[in-house]
Amino acid sequence: MKTLFLLLLSIAAHAATHSYDLVVYGGTAGGVMTAVSGARGGLKTVLIEPRSHVGGMATGGLSRTDVGKREVIGGLSLEFYMRVGRRYDMPRYLNPVAWFYEPRVGESVMLEMLREAGVDVIFRQRLREKTGVRKTGTTIEAITLENGDVYTGKVFADTTYEGDLMAQAKVSYTYGREASAQYGESLGGVRDRTPKHQFLIDIPTSDADGTLLPEISSAPRGEDGAADKRVQAYNFRIIATNNPANRVPWPKPRNYDPKRYEILIRHIKGMEQKLGRAQVFHELTLIAKIPNQKADFNNQGAFSTDYIGKSYGYPDGTYKEREAIWQDHVDYVQGFYYFLANDPRIPATLQMEVRDWGLCKDEYEDSAYWPHQLYVREARRMVGEYVVIQKDLQTDLKKPDVIGMGSYNSDSHNVQRFINSRGLAENEGDMQVGVTPYQMPYRMITPKRTEATNLLVPVCFSASHVAYSSERMEPQYMIIGHAAGIAAQLAISGRRPVQQISVADLQRVLKEQGAIFDYIPTPQQGAIGIIQKLLQPIGIPRSNYE
Repeated sequence: MKTLFLLLLSIAAHAATHSYDLVVYGGTAGGVMTAVSGARGGLKTVLIEPRSHVGGMATGGLSRTDVGKREVIGGLSLEFYMRVGRRYDMPRYLNPVAWFYEPRVGESVMLEMLREAGVDVIFRQRLREKTGVRKTGTTIEAITLENGDVYTGKVFADTTYEGDLMAQAKVSYTYGREASAQYGESLGGVRDRTPKHQFLIDIPTSDADGTLLPEISSAPRGEDGAADKRVQAYNFRIIATNNPANRVPWPKPRNYDPKRYEILIRHIKGMEQKLGRAQVFHELTLIAKIPNQKADFNNQGAFSTDYIGKSYGYPDGTYKEREAIWQDHVDYVQGFYYFLANDPRIPATLQMEVRDWGLCKDEYEDSAYWPHQLYVREARRMVGEYVVIQKDLQTDLKKPDVIGMGSYNSDSHNVQRFINSRGLAENEGDMQVGVTPYQMPYRMITPKRTEATNLLVPVCFSASHVAYSSERMEPQYMIIGHAAGIAAQLAISGRRPVQQISVADLQRVLKEQGAIFDYIPTPQQGAIGIIQKLLQPIGIPRSNYE
């Protein structure tokens, strides 16, 4: 007890209070752009990141950008991809944008943008668990970090994938899947059919002695359209290379157990019989080429890097519980590639192809070449002033308070792997349904005004599972963050709750900074011209692309 008292006394002695206009918690891509936007508008801004890098998935392995319709991406989001393009000298090809890029290049660009804007960046500091938010009425006054430091602010933005600041501020939220009936969504709840990333052959779920195989759930599937608290699968997006000079062999995880991949080997052997040939690597992991002989590896097929059913405890988990889930995902995904590269049962041609790839020596050097970000595709979702639902992506496309646009499919990865009525393995939850380019409303990032009046939530924003599955793409997070930074300026200068700022003023400033509110199926020449003019004062020349 004495030791604990002395530790707490020591922490208190070194703790400090820091005052800012805008406090942004979470160094995701959305957080970076919220901070840059606010600071460029004159706000004293701090960005606090619990881990060691900025960019979230945009620099954490997702280098094959989910662009959807490129024409809807404008503002700071487009500026980021243009700046990346300049790093690769893209303007010489009369194309100023690089949508696919190396993580180290993307993070360098984001750090450059933060530095130019004058944002203070704090790494490796988390919100104090459970008691990290001080709030009076509907006003958040300060947050306290684990080291005891206190950050006061006029406006706060929760830009984490987890939504911890939002949750501690007692803002309403949910996670999992709403029932189809709740919002009248035909895609809601448990899916009635899952044709993609599905088993195409019969895979029994038990050993000969009746023991359930690993990576199969014995829980009931659930009724079609029913709500549940299951969360779509997470994974790691791996940056790999087939350049021997830059290649590191697939690492063996600390808790490697080949038995957990029994379904995988049965699937590989069964597909070999079905196809009359051994599978190729691309049929087991999606390989998307990026510059300098590298690729972004993602989930592909019925049994791949998606760790199905193991993300359920993450959204509302404690820090300790999340750390265990994170490490379990590391072990699973590392084990997946190590199994393919080393298990003697893998067909020789496939194994040779897998061994031709490996991790990159020049990426993630401080984490043994492994991505710094778990792909948290969906965790908490705020229930705010307005909940975006399926119709907002398909039929009710216009919004009076538009701040940007989305266009990517409603894209949920599988949610569960269960035993079907025939006793076979089956996946459920994958959703790949097209949308019409739609407007995103400002109201989706503001809490209910009875709950918090100086908080913005650009990442865990207010949407159903169906709608979030489209809007959760990194370009959209950046678009929303851009708007959040300007909204913070307007709330502070007008001394208004974030719910009562002038939307017309917000839209005017966004348009002046290259935001796009309407889908026109031609390149973003107008927005590109605006952004190029804005970049000139900081020494970045115009390209020939007009």
